[in-house]
Amino acid sequence: MTTDTLIGPGFSDPVFQSQGAFRALLAALAEPGTQQVVADCPAPPAGLQAATATALLTLADYETPIWLPEALRDGPAGAWLRFHCGAALVTDAGKAAFAVIDALSPEPALAAFDAGNDQFPDRSATLIVQCAALEGGQTVTLTGPGIAGSRRIAPSGLRGGFWAEVVANNAGYPLGIDLLLSHADAVIGLPRSTQIAETF
Repeated sequence: MTTDTLIGPGFSDPVFQSQGAFRALLAALAEPGTQQVVADCPAPPAGLQAATATALLTLADYETPIWLPEALRDGPAGAWLRFHCGAALVTDAGKAAFAVIDALSPEPALAAFDAGNDQFPDRSATLIVQCAALEGGQTVTLTGPGIAGSRRIAPSGLRGGFWAEVVANNAGYPLGIDLLLSHADAVIGLPRSTQIAETF
């Protein structure tokens, strides 16, 4: 198998596409709970949603280590990210600036990722959670900065206890990781400042 068959193309117009993707990702985190479409996504490697791959292509570089599940790290996804981003792929979740998990996978726990520190809370990790869908699941209510009143979301295909982990992460604010829930070409942002209440 040759490198050409393993590694697909990245952005065809890097400046235009990365700017558009950055705006969508910024909007997702500035307006938590809103679905933002990441347009002009390149074809993602196996195991990555289009929005996930495009977010990493936009945000990651040689200074931002990425954590991936072993199956992705050692497969086409890992090769694609090394080639197009120049990023190191780490095996220690706590050393990652960006990370990708499958929403149904029981591990690693959100607490395994770098939540920043008192001097540099902004140096925490950003975690992309790949969901079965961004609707159709258990409804949770969001409040906090960027939300007028409250907002509800219901992503599906999440592991048991996921929302309890998010609540625990938010309790440490201003420390804590930032989350992007992804499916297909869309994302929902859940920054550490967003408060979560489960709706029954």
